Amino acid sequence: MHGEYKVPGGKLIVVDLNNQHGMLRNVRVAGDFFLEPDEAIHAINGALEGASTDTDAEALAARVEAALPKGSVMYGLTVEGIAVAVRRALAQATDWSDYDWQLIHEPPQTPALHMALDEVLTAEVAAGRRPPTLRVWEWGAPAVIIGSFQSLSNEVDTQAAKRHGMTVVRRISGGGAMFVEPGNTITYSLSVPASLVSGLSFADSYAYLDDWVLGALGDMGIKAWYQPLNDIATDVGKIAGAAQKRIVGPDGGSAAVLHHVTMSYDIDAAKMLQVLRIGREKLSGKGIGSAEKRVDPLRRQTGLPREAIIDRMIDSFRARYGLTTGGITAQELAHAEELVATKFGSWQWTARVQ
Repeated sequence: MHGEYKVPGGKLIVVDLNNQHGMLRNVRVAGDFFLEPDEAIHAINGALEGASTDTDAEALAARVEAALPKGSVMYGLTVEGIAVAVRRALAQATDWSDYDWQLIHEPPQTPALHMALDEVLTAEVAAGRRPPTLRVWEWGAPAVIIGSFQSLSNEVDTQAAKRHGMTVVRRISGGGAMFVEPGNTITYSLSVPASLVSGLSFADSYAYLDDWVLGALGDMGIKAWYQPLNDIATDVGKIAGAAQKRIVGPDGGSAAVLHHVTMSYDIDAAKMLQVLRIGREKLSGKGIGSAEKRVDPLRRQTGLPREAIIDRMIDSFRARYGLTTGGITAQELAHAEELVATKFGSWQWTARVQ
């Protein structure tokens, strides 16, 4: 069995092993990390040898920690990362490079249609009818998008949203509210087979699926990191927030993961504070300047046009994993439009949690 895991902000860990009668055998840990002293690698392999295949990641990490020679130095890897690589090997997890990735980047669409497309495209991946997909959104209207379980009345001043011409929609994933204006926001979705995150905890899957965009930002001169549970941040403020949803395929066995991220290119903090109630409470007494520091826009950090940032992100993904330009099929679009009419465009769905 073979498992790989790239430590967020670190190096690649590769584990090869056999499962013999429920025990780990012939364990070999490798990678492009740095480790001192040399014999520490043998201690790591020895610590994992003979462990039960049911051992969870926390217990595997503890075994490795206890076996490391005193004064060992690890750079680019962690005992937790080693444990995750073992669990991914046992789960027969797939890797980014195992797939032919498709890019969807189409003209602006309504907020409700974007919500529906996320559900439809991820379900198509789960069913095996669509390859893993990176979809870059273009917004057709300003909007507030609330999480699946958020209270509409607690989160949004609907009268203020109406005054500013903002549509309020609810997405299928959890998490917090998104304040979106077309020229000020960069949003993308990953629709991936669940096997890509096999062996990862829910929290680890966020970091794993965000790692490529951290590299893209780094290429633009931005030192960014994953901040649990679902943020991307720099030392001058938050850049983005992520959310996820698992979708089961029609056979009940296959599944896919929707991972979508909204990044702030620019921000109208005054308008945001009028529309989002929770923003008012968090920033009470701190003023608009505090809102701008809380979310630090990419425009200010890069000096690049929004379109240039998107192009560089796509180029970075393509260089890492390959990416073929595709599109939404007529059948997928028809299904999404049906969901707009019956679900995402309806008040019953939007206000399902008052």
